[in-house]
Amino acid sequence: MKALTVLTAGLLALSASAFAQGKTSVVLVHGAFADGSSWNKVIALLQKQHAEVIAVQLPLTSLNDDVAATKRAIARAQGDVVLVGHSWGGTVISEAGNDARVKSLVYVAAFAPDSGQSTADLAGSYPAPPGSAVIAKTADGYLYLPTEALRKDFAPDVKPAIQDTIAATQGPIKAEAFGEKVPHAAWHDKPSWYVVSKNDRMINPDLERAMAKTIHAKTTEVAASHVSMVSQPQIVARTIEQAIEAK
Repeated sequence: MKALTVLTAGLLALSASAFAQGKTSVVLVHGAFADGSSWNKVIALLQKQHAEVIAVQLPLTSLNDDVAATKRAIARAQGDVVLVGHSWGGTVISEAGNDARVKSLVYVAAFAPDSGQSTADLAGSYPAPPGSAVIAKTADGYLYLPTEALRKDFAPDVKPAIQDTIAATQGPIKAEAFGEKVPHAAWHDKPSWYVVSKNDRMINPDLERAMAKTIHAKTTEVAASHVSMVSQPQIVARTIEQAIEAK
């Protein structure tokens, strides 16, 4: 009887391991001036397709700290991981995506720096978008968006109540983080997808198109603001599902 119990436990462990190996999870990385709740609509759509989803809560204190938080989420996930980043989150996944568990990357109106390049390097390579002029800074060096600026430039295509929620839950980011360089960009080694926001006022849409081309991403353009995952969640979720299904 004891031998049978041990055998059963062993078979169950093997079965669970095989399940994990055949499963693909999604790890979502938010950007600056946001938090994990910015993915809520996409999470609901992905979960309807039975995908395991983990939304990272970034400290936004440095690139290294944010990469570490993302790697903890990757370690929790089952099986392979599709790693998704919005805005600043694109810089984070460009480094965290080097994890062996990550099979593909999805950039959503996101920065995609090259090896040895920073977010600031990329942002300065194209004309500044309107939203860059309204970013405020705290006395201790953290950047945030005043509510009216968030309504006008960050999330102009969502309802006022949602705008107010985004403003209340936004995560200020240490300004110095934008100058930190990515040691090795994972998109050199992993297949990538990119969702360009055609009406983006926080990242120049032409820069988004250029980044998508540079990383050889399968690209989708959407008539949306910077927060396409809030205003156009179906398109963003569909792109993530394409990355899940890709062999």
